[in-house]
Amino acid sequence: MRIAKIYSHLNGLEYLKVHKTPLLKEVQQIIRSIDAEKCRTKISKEQKIKGKKLYSPTAVNTAFKNEFVSLGWADLRYNFYVTHEESVLREISSLSPEEQKKQIEKKGLQAIRSYNQTDFIKERVAVEVQFGKYPFVAYDLFVKHVHFFVSNKIDVGIEVLPMKEMQSIMSSGISYYERELMNIIRQGRSSPSVPLVIFGIEP
Repeated sequence: MRIAKIYSHLNGLEYLKVHKTPLLKEVQQIIRSIDAEKCRTKISKEQKIKGKKLYSPTAVNTAFKNEFVSLGWADLRYNFYVTHEESVLREISSLSPEEQKKQIEKKGLQAIRSYNQTDFIKERVAVEVQFGKYPFVAYDLFVKHVHFFVSNKIDVGIEVLPMKEMQSIMSSGISYYERELMNIIRQGRSSPSVPLVIFGIEP
């Protein structure tokens, strides 16, 4: 595949170029190493394009996972606790999971265990390869990357998305670079509050 477009949010790309040059080159090389045609394995059952051969999100994700894992990237799961009281959540947001649970229960409330998980992380750089439905991308950009940044687990996040041209040869409902770029821009310069790099890729 090739990188068609790159968007840098809050100087995410500039940060990588200065502080994480080898990792930036590694991510770019991984993208270029993926053979898109090998991922075109899904036969559409949708009425308008029935029988057409499409790019399979599962096959694309598997191809990326194999490459990232082979170079030492791994997923990261971050656990935390929540409850229904807003005031309590504000008090515990910066505490460790153990302390969060302790403080919630101390107030006689139910401590509900939750977590966020990122696809790949290495040297404080997180990468999400997103060939899923629209809501998943929004969750990555406005929740997951921000959570890991605020929790001091990463310094910058990377989101890999298909360009519209590629998305049009996939199942309906898959998000794409141009759409998510608009979603970020309409939020204003400071939101999401984490340095990001968005790669738009295509065959």
